[in-house]
Amino acid sequence: MPLSSARITSFRPVAHASAQRLILGSMPGARSLAANQYYAHPQNAFWKIMGELHGFDAGASYRERTAALKAAGIALWDVLHSCERAGSLDAAIEAATPNDFAAFFRRHPAIRQVFFNGATAERYFRRHVLPALLSDARPATARRFRELILTRLPSTSPAHAGRSCLQKLQAWRATRS
Repeated sequence: MPLSSARITSFRPVAHASAQRLILGSMPGARSLAANQYYAHPQNAFWKIMGELHGFDAGASYRERTAALKAAGIALWDVLHSCERAGSLDAAIEAATPNDFAAFFRRHPAIRQVFFNGATAERYFRRHVLPALLSDARPATARRFRELILTRLPSTSPAHAGRSCLQKLQAWRATRS
């Protein structure tokens, strides 16, 4: 029996006003939505990788893990505000609406690097967010968005089995700069 598609909404960003780096996913999966936590699936490597790279316990409480990211100057969010999706796979995303990145970047002026947790997040950002940011009529604002360093990283999702956890960890070292 095929899964029926439902309209789902992402979370608010995890971010301190002084964040310099932003990690973007596409849309939380079913386990994350149920737990109201980013990357809640126990087989998702995100917290394990970030704990290893940024010196915190991946098994700590969600509050402690998100505080550690903030202390490291990292913001966490999703490209999409809402979409229709049956299940948790990015390939099933339909009728997507992006988050308000113009407002986000106004509240977080120090962000200069954006990291994508997988290809889907990057694709939605480049197609649906970046053109709007670059079309800003204020030259200084448009320049800021042209100067963002955009980096796709391998997805930490258990569905992305093309790389080992060690290979993902090596790629994700870029978030430490």
